Amino acid sequence: MCLIAGGVGSNLKSRFVRMIGAGRHRGSDAFGVWTDKGVLKSHDFGEVSEIPDGSIGLLQCRLAMSGSKLYNQPFVNELALVHNGEIYNYPQLRAYLEARGVSFESDVDSEVILRLLEFLMERGFSPADAVRRAMELLEGDYAVAFHLNGKLYLFRDPIGVRPLYYSRRGFFASEKKVLWSIGEEAIPVNPGELVVISRDVVFGERVFSPTELKRRSLSEEEAIRALKTTLRHTVRGRSSKKVGVLFSGGLDSSLIALLTSEFGGVVLYTAGAEGSPDLEWARRVAGSLGLSLREHVFDKEEVERHLPSVMRAIEEPNPMNLAIGVPLYFATKTAAADGVKVLLSGGGADELFGGYHKYLENPSLMESDLLEMGEKNLARDDKIAMLNGVEGRFPYLALPVVSTALNTPLELKIRNGNRKWILRRLATELDLPEEVAMREKKAAQYGSRAQRFIEAIARKRGMSLREFAEALFMETFGDLVV
Repeated sequence: MCLIAGGVGSNLKSRFVRMIGAGRHRGSDAFGVWTDKGVLKSHDFGEVSEIPDGSIGLLQCRLAMSGSKLYNQPFVNELALVHNGEIYNYPQLRAYLEARGVSFESDVDSEVILRLLEFLMERGFSPADAVRRAMELLEGDYAVAFHLNGKLYLFRDPIGVRPLYYSRRGFFASEKKVLWSIGEEAIPVNPGELVVISRDVVFGERVFSPTELKRRSLSEEEAIRALKTTLRHTVRGRSSKKVGVLFSGGLDSSLIALLTSEFGGVVLYTAGAEGSPDLEWARRVAGSLGLSLREHVFDKEEVERHLPSVMRAIEEPNPMNLAIGVPLYFATKTAAADGVKVLLSGGGADELFGGYHKYLENPSLMESDLLEMGEKNLARDDKIAMLNGVEGRFPYLALPVVSTALNTPLELKIRNGNRKWILRRLATELDLPEEVAMREKKAAQYGSRAQRFIEAIARKRGMSLREFAEALFMETFGDLVV
């Protein structure tokens, strides 16, 4: 995980220094800058004043998750490239490219993206077609920017797990506040979109949509078998030597916890008020699974102290995201204190398998929610976790699982009013306790009681929940927002 940023224009050096200062929390291991005037890479942030000036450039602040810490971005060859996220099938893609004569200078997954794009363009693909083909081949969570022939190209994975923003004046960054720090607006790069920045114009086009993964309707047995196989594979690929699971005791996170435990030790992380449903169920289910649980029990006073930090992460006056962000903030903070940098999440299961009550009346909302969750949900989760130096990973949102879900008939997702039916059947086959498999779970802001506390804090100030969120946003960003 990391910060990526860059842009075109004058006085890049001073702007890049401010951008690094505003986004360094996303990557404290090292930084690197490429401009058309030179390259500087260093593990010493005291050297940021020495970065080369120029009129077009890229930068990265790295939190190393895979590969050697000796190799830092930007990678510079025919292209200059920076990448935020993880490519889980990079060993296979690297072997594919090496078999075709491509050489590598590092063991880092980001270089595989660089070499893949170069390989495709050498064979006649346009930059847009190369990006589209790369999205079809890359299995991972990523936001990427590269330079070619005086233009910057930005793209984000088709689900939108990792955030990326740009401005009409030609700058981009992983978080809004990094652009705000240099007086720029922040427009989301949409999932599966390619945005091209030159000195004269900025334009974007969607080059890949997950709906293209729809192929043929699966039978019940095919769907169960495919779901079991793809979910187990993606959990394994997203695990690490020291991995945790964001845990509420609900169906989605319990399935992830159970599958993760098949591949080694795992610790579950939860947060909630004492007596809250999520905390009580997390304790209960962790005990029945025989897995270690680390919990953070918060009260109203602690929530009030830390709300400015949560707002700084989510970067919007959205009261629902503020409340959802509270338990996530405390759970990732606890994981970070334990030295755990990777937490698996059950996010995305509701949108894919019909978990929300609204889908009973309008199941078509599942597809639109999937296409929109990048900025509505995933950007929030990424930025909160990264505030604590933790990377959230989402096995349900791996493209093989998404493909399985999109090809699973509606009657296997919602049966006789029973939402997420196919997940519940899978849970039963994997011997999850029946009370977990069949449990109807409250949303995180209610199950943790974070919403109740924030409403009380707002009332104390004589405000509605929305008024309070807007006031807190202005207190946090009023001097920055464009």
